[in-house]
Amino acid sequence: MIKQQVVWLRSLRKWHRRIGLALAVFLSISAVSGLLLGWKKQLAWLQPPTQKSERAPLSQWLPLDSLAQVAVRALRDSVPALGDWRIARMDVRPGKGIVKVRFESGWWEVQLEGTTAKVRSVARRHADWIEHIHDGSIVSEGFKLLSMNVLGVCVLALLATGWWLWWSPRRIRARKRR
Repeated sequence: MIKQQVVWLRSLRKWHRRIGLALAVFLSISAVSGLLLGWKKQLAWLQPPTQKSERAPLSQWLPLDSLAQVAVRALRDSVPALGDWRIARMDVRPGKGIVKVRFESGWWEVQLEGTTAKVRSVARRHADWIEHIHDGSIVSEGFKLLSMNVLGVCVLALLATGWWLWWSPRRIRARKRR
């Protein structure tokens, strides 16, 4: 009985090592990108700091289409070689009086005052492409779904087999002593 358990543990150790080695690259990429994402608000080169403006009721703000046109012009003037000025998202920050206009191409962002459309910042959001690396969506949405599920299941398997590899020898030694 003990001999069978030892043979099984050796086999389990081999599989534990293989899974760990296969996942090491992906886990390293995820860990490094996760660390960078944790610091994105503190490091301006990762994500431009949110500018502040006069706080005003939304009724005094310019229409979003006007703000979008100003943002496109600002990016076109700053990065003429980009060539693609399609807007991906507009984040309205009423508490700060700012609208962040994010573009689909090149991870660019333009920050505008909501009431005057004054351009406060034109900068690249490096945290966005790092996030795409972190979750696998830089390859494709299908890869993201598959890789995150495989990573999750394999990490759980490593936790379970690691615990078993730690606990079983203690149990076997206790049996031998009896």
